[in-house]
Amino acid sequence: MNITCDLPTASRNHDHSGFPDPELELPVTDTGLQEAVFAAGCFWCVEAVFERLDGVLDVISGYAGGTADTANYEAVCTGCTNHAEVVKIVYDPAVIGYSRLLKVLFSVAHDPTTLDRQGNDRGRQYRSAIFYRSEEERQVAAHYIALLDAAKVFRSPIVTALNPLDVFYPAEKYHQDYAIRNPGQPYIAGVALPKVEKLEVKFAEYVRK
Repeated sequence: MNITCDLPTASRNHDHSGFPDPELELPVTDTGLQEAVFAAGCFWCVEAVFERLDGVLDVISGYAGGTADTANYEAVCTGCTNHAEVVKIVYDPAVIGYSRLLKVLFSVAHDPTTLDRQGNDRGRQYRSAIFYRSEEERQVAAHYIALLDAAKVFRSPIVTALNPLDVFYPAEKYHQDYAIRNPGQPYIAGVALPKVEKLEVKFAEYVRK
């Protein structure tokens, strides 16, 4: 698979408060739906953001980076496993490209400059990471991180790790679509929904109507 500089039309010519557009994109192929796996803190919040995007068909909360025997919420919450809370995003690359998912990840979904922490959530399970499924995905992500660092978008360096995806473990059923099902829960109201509101304001053209 060859990386291309031809971004989807909806990614071009929009001002997002100085946040740069990616310069590389994965080509659209005839292989159908694609998947991306991101770690960006609590998966409730990350899931809530990506579920709103046009071209995203499903977002599944889960775990990556560890082994099957500890791929459960009770173990992961100890911070003693190597798992990260992640989301698997199933998307249509003809509608939304991988690079656009990256832009939302870095500009809305989380703070990529805090090591093993998002807000008050602390621990290795809350680390920032991209679990790439191919060398092409790794290259596109690495190039975008370098672009953001060079543009000094953030006051601190980006600490997002790039790790190959070995296995994705779906989280327990009660975690799935958690923000949608529990909008009044204090954590969702105070942390997740403001991210969704930011997405809808800054990236209105990306949001499913």
